[in-house]
Amino acid sequence: MSLELTDPRLPGSEAELQQRFESLQQRLVPLWRAIESLDDDGEQTIVVVPSLTVDFAALEGSLLQAYEERFLFLLLLLRQPSARLIYVTSAPIVPNIVDYYLGLLPGVVTSHARRRLFLIAPCDGAPQPLSLKLLQRPRLLSHIRSLIPNPDRAHLVPFNTTHYERDLALRLGIPMYAADPKTLELGTKSGARKLFRDCGLSLPLGYEDLRSEQDILSALAELKKQRPDVKQAMVKHDDGVSGEGNAVVDLREVPATPDAIRPRVAQMKLEAKHLSVPQFLEKFAAQKGIVEERVLGARIESPSVQMRVTPLGKVELLSTHDQLLGGSEGQKYEGCVFPADTAYARLIAEQSVQVGPALVAQGVLGRFAIDFVCAEQAGTWAPFAIELNLRKGGTTHPFLTLQFLTDGKYDPAGARFHLESGREKHYVAGDGLACPEYRALTPDDLFDVAVRHRLHYDHVIQSGVVFHMMSAIGDRGRFGMTAVADSRSAAKELFQRTQRVVRQAADEALVHRPLPD
Repeated sequence: MSLELTDPRLPGSEAELQQRFESLQQRLVPLWRAIESLDDDGEQTIVVVPSLTVDFAALEGSLLQAYEERFLFLLLLLRQPSARLIYVTSAPIVPNIVDYYLGLLPGVVTSHARRRLFLIAPCDGAPQPLSLKLLQRPRLLSHIRSLIPNPDRAHLVPFNTTHYERDLALRLGIPMYAADPKTLELGTKSGARKLFRDCGLSLPLGYEDLRSEQDILSALAELKKQRPDVKQAMVKHDDGVSGEGNAVVDLREVPATPDAIRPRVAQMKLEAKHLSVPQFLEKFAAQKGIVEERVLGARIESPSVQMRVTPLGKVELLSTHDQLLGGSEGQKYEGCVFPADTAYARLIAEQSVQVGPALVAQGVLGRFAIDFVCAEQAGTWAPFAIELNLRKGGTTHPFLTLQFLTDGKYDPAGARFHLESGREKHYVAGDGLACPEYRALTPDDLFDVAVRHRLHYDHVIQSGVVFHMMSAIGDRGRFGMTAVADSRSAAKELFQRTQRVVRQAADEALVHRPLPD
């Protein structure tokens, strides 16, 4: 017999709720001004709810918990002596993982920071968004509200935003530093293509707002007519994340007709291996999607630009990254290198800046990222904008980790990250470091490996490794890390060396010792 939890819906019409939310969001303006004021004492409460709205068939159990813990770097905000942090996860966080992050705090007494940290968990591992789990528990919401001494100096930080997060902000009575759900259409694959086109960005030849298999076939046939030499095309779900909603269609040596292309669609290669082609097409019909040419060249890179819109309406360019893509079709996000290659970093930054004013005009708030494909031919790079993510992403946590640890800044003109001393910093980060042997390890084993091999992040040299997503190591054999160093090559070497010593530790942990006497 299943338990029916409280109905999460809020009283009032959609129009009334939206009006209340927009009024609540106005509190961010004086809060932001106070936070930026040099005379401000930093008093604020940050409520972190890293809720994900994704395909839970591929993300559940310890992996869901690990993704919710991926933003524990936000504990570094406790270096502000008057800041309070409320961090919510589906299941309780293992204490030694909390100790690990508090130990990274520079210039702060750990016990003082711990008094200002409040960890909340509904103890519900169901494959559902965390925000929904909270909305279903009024008593837990009341407890969270009781931990906020001044709602005028508090805000909600979600991972992505849906109506669940909006309603959670209303229930808590605090504004949300993230995009209003009413703007989310801009962040779909179809919405992004239309926005990029309106802003004058270069984008692959393609078609959006498709709703059926027949629409896909017609769009592919038209693409083949417009570009007879096209080799491959991408079919993408409008709401796909991390490449999981992408498929590759072979268009070589096929007539430009829907009937001729139909067998190619039936054989298209999916990045999401838990789906069949019929299931992929069923989801496509439910979500909508796009078809676009797959950009090819002598060399192909997949960089991204991270930006934000502040509550004061200011657009800031934060960083550029080279994304590390893997998976069977090279579409799955696995990690990143920071900063992006100087050969094209400024090109993609210049294009991205054109999008900022359009997003401000639409009322977008918070962090967003634009993904590109850059093709090199004869020494010249051509950037093509392909996605707009109106949320935090896989590049958010490593960049903010570096920023919080070093107080450095990214220089868009030089495409470099500098400390106050002038030294450069680079990193390589990954979320999907996995192998079955890692299951022999615990988070404490990772800490031991890092310390014994002098890999742990060192505030003196401002280099080293920071781990994340450690909750998935026991049953998934998976964790993530960010390797910080003074150069791109040194960061890569540190990342690879850490992988080697962790694997060696895992192999050693699987060797039985002699029986005790």
